[in-house]
Amino acid sequence: MNQGTSLGGAIRRSVRLCALAIGVAAAGCGGAKKVPTQPVQPAGPVSSAEKPAAKEPTLTAIKRRILSLANAEWEFFGSQRVIYDGGQESIPHVGYWEDEDESHIQRVSYYWQAVNKPGLSGLNCSQPWSAAFVSWVMEMAGVPESQFPPASAHWVYLSQIIRKSDGRYSAFVPHSIKEYSPRPGDLICASRERYGLPSVTRPLETYMLEDTKLHCDIVVERNDGSVDAIGGNVRNSVSRSTVALNKDGLLQPTRQRPWFLVLENRL
Repeated sequence: MNQGTSLGGAIRRSVRLCALAIGVAAAGCGGAKKVPTQPVQPAGPVSSAEKPAAKEPTLTAIKRRILSLANAEWEFFGSQRVIYDGGQESIPHVGYWEDEDESHIQRVSYYWQAVNKPGLSGLNCSQPWSAAFVSWVMEMAGVPESQFPPASAHWVYLSQIIRKSDGRYSAFVPHSIKEYSPRPGDLICASRERYGLPSVTRPLETYMLEDTKLHCDIVVERNDGSVDAIGGNVRNSVSRSTVALNKDGLLQPTRQRPWFLVLENRL
């Protein structure tokens, strides 16, 4: 990186950090980073009471690769943390952003290459890259495209997966958040639309997802009363979010994250 690029990145970062006290992080480049509110406490182990008998299998090799890749990207982006608890959202630790410097700009371009859009990078902040991130992780982990088709929008791969989810050898199975508790390796999905949640009914109708604005994260850890999930383009970075569960271990939709679907990973 040349001196001008380094200086430019330093100036941008300095401006953002100075703006912490007056704004919430914007969806694209140039916004103010959200104020860190409190340190993150280390996640405790899953309680024995929470582990259903004979239903907590050891992670398969491919799930371990998915989790390892997601965690490695999160660490590369500075380990940004987001906590969703009821109606509250906090960011205890702010990481590196998509346009922070050349290395992070280029890293986002790798995600876009996984969905056949090599011309995009971290500088294209108006282009949501969360689906490209998930697609890249699945591709690098060795998930066959026949099971998880890469796509630049979440509704595209979800629609294709849902259409064949009743098949005998389906690797990913969609569930309503009211009927299934997320586990490591699963995806949790929320709507970004203003007019409400897509309906998850039986049979699932994929036309209801067409052209909808969605966001999905990869669950990487289950704790007592919450799950941790990693996703791209979350507050301008690859972030690890802690999401509270209800007493039955189920997701609850909130204003910040209106969860509506869990994509169970059976690989």
